[in-house]
Amino acid sequence: MLLNWLNVREATAVGTALADEFVLQQAKGGGQSQGAPERLLQWFLQRVDREARPLQLNIFKRAQLANSFKWRLREQGVEPQIIDELTQTLLVRLATSEPGPPATAPAAAPVKRRAPGNAEALRVKGDGLLTRGAYTEAVECYQQLLDLDPRNAVVGNNLGVALCRLGRLREAEAQFRRVIGIRGNYPDVHCNLGNLLRTTGRVVDAEMPLRRALKLKPTHLDAQVGLGMTLFLLNRVPEARIFIDKALQVAPRNVAALLAMGGLEARDGRFAEAEALFKRALEIDPKAAGAWAGLAGLRRMTSADGDWLKGAQACAASELEPLEEASIRYAIGKYYDDLGEYARAFRSYQRANELQREVAQPYDRDARARFVDDLVHTYTRERLSHAPLGASDSALPVFVVGMPRSGTSLIEQILVSHPSVKGAGELPFWSLAARQHEAAIRQEPPGEALTSKLAAGYLRTLARHAADALRVVDKSPFNSDYLGLIHWVFPNARMIYMQRDPIDTCLSCYFSELPAALEFTMDLSDLAHYYREHRRLISHWRSTLPAGTLLEVPYEQLVADQERWTRRILDFLGLNWDARCLEYQLTEGVVLTASYWQVRQKLYGSSVGRWRNYQKFIGPLLSLGKLDT
Repeated sequence: MLLNWLNVREATAVGTALADEFVLQQAKGGGQSQGAPERLLQWFLQRVDREARPLQLNIFKRAQLANSFKWRLREQGVEPQIIDELTQTLLVRLATSEPGPPATAPAAAPVKRRAPGNAEALRVKGDGLLTRGAYTEAVECYQQLLDLDPRNAVVGNNLGVALCRLGRLREAEAQFRRVIGIRGNYPDVHCNLGNLLRTTGRVVDAEMPLRRALKLKPTHLDAQVGLGMTLFLLNRVPEARIFIDKALQVAPRNVAALLAMGGLEARDGRFAEAEALFKRALEIDPKAAGAWAGLAGLRRMTSADGDWLKGAQACAASELEPLEEASIRYAIGKYYDDLGEYARAFRSYQRANELQREVAQPYDRDARARFVDDLVHTYTRERLSHAPLGASDSALPVFVVGMPRSGTSLIEQILVSHPSVKGAGELPFWSLAARQHEAAIRQEPPGEALTSKLAAGYLRTLARHAADALRVVDKSPFNSDYLGLIHWVFPNARMIYMQRDPIDTCLSCYFSELPAALEFTMDLSDLAHYYREHRRLISHWRSTLPAGTLLEVPYEQLVADQERWTRRILDFLGLNWDARCLEYQLTEGVVLTASYWQVRQKLYGSSVGRWRNYQKFIGPLLSLGKLDT
């Protein structure tokens, strides 16, 4: 889900339940004797304190809870005056920081000066529109309010939320950052920014805003869940569990926390536990897109999963933000692909990618080509033929690289089945280093000081994941871009390049729910361009890296002769043979990528030549089959 801050479905369910409980209590005789109305009110406030206040709802969720409470009472035939009084009491109770007598009016957040009457009415209107899902109209209201008071942090934050719901993520990010500049102690806006950054693939950048939100408000439930999900994606699984467990202890019906824990269990190979969590989430909220998608990823779907399909299609047809709908469309595509209904599968995948493109940055082909040109020019055979000053002689790192969806997770799982090898997941270290020192690294190899700094920093990173291993695997596919830089810093490191059929690889990217930051995966023509540039760079590394540095493993040959290639890989890394590497699917551990189900299965060949099922739909990719491999 894009922003937990805006996930109002749990609040809606609690509001409805409170209304039903009130009507039932009233029917038991709560209003038939002297003093009964007061006792009924006290009973009601106690229920609010017990069932609603622990959820720590923000203004948006409080409004949704009150709205569902109000309409449920109307459906039950409660008198309008009682409904209005109870709803007002409910809002006040939710807005106060500690249980006690209700205040005279609820407040969304402290404001230094009271807005004029017309502005106050406009704010109420905007909040109502946001609650009802009229996001375009809400944006207009909030923009008018900011014209009157540009420094109103609450309005600015709500505007950012509305922009997110419309898929206008770049504008939303700018709005959240603007609000932080105005009011840096506002936890909701830090939480929103962190969740947005994670959703768009900037996982490393997401951590600090979420931690800031929790520092400002340690009990911030959405920030706890968001930070847990972020740490999980950063392969810091024990830390992630702490935050997600804490959220579930406070709010066991929190859908976002249930989905986060379900995702963690799935990637840890506990598929039954994950399924139970996803189904529990759907019992609470049948429109939980992540739960429908999560269930589809736990196994191969069959025609017996018709009920799943109906539920997923109904959810996809409801009002969802673009990335939520995209998640379900990918899952529906997988369902049809598993059943062999390829035309329907492709249409669903195509729609999913269209939705993701709505919120992603356009892929810049010229910029990608210039990037490859710079690396080819900078990291030449002559420069890479000797170890520079500051380089590390460590042979600890093993880099498993390739295109996304080329089989890198499979290689990692085989390797970590060896007792001398540990996996670090997909570390962002080299991508971040290249971004931080872009000018220096793209124009010439780093000097002694920077080389030494990078070596020490990376070894510290590996030590956090596996202090006692003989080899540690970093399987970030995008390290393919930086093999020259990596060899410059670690000349004794070994690199394994996974080469899979280019059409199968690109089609698998197109069919996978990847982060919005991978903008080239959402269009077949962009994929073809990116792959050609990728192969151009790999051809350069093949010709410039010293012999014995890079091993190329053809995916199709590994599938056909697993033992021969496994032995070759272990020999390349200087490791003794261990038969457990052939039973990699039995190895415990967290798999963070989209391959988490596949790598728990025995090696199978059904993914080889898969593109032929879609040949008539994938014209821009077909010419890739002619590339030299």
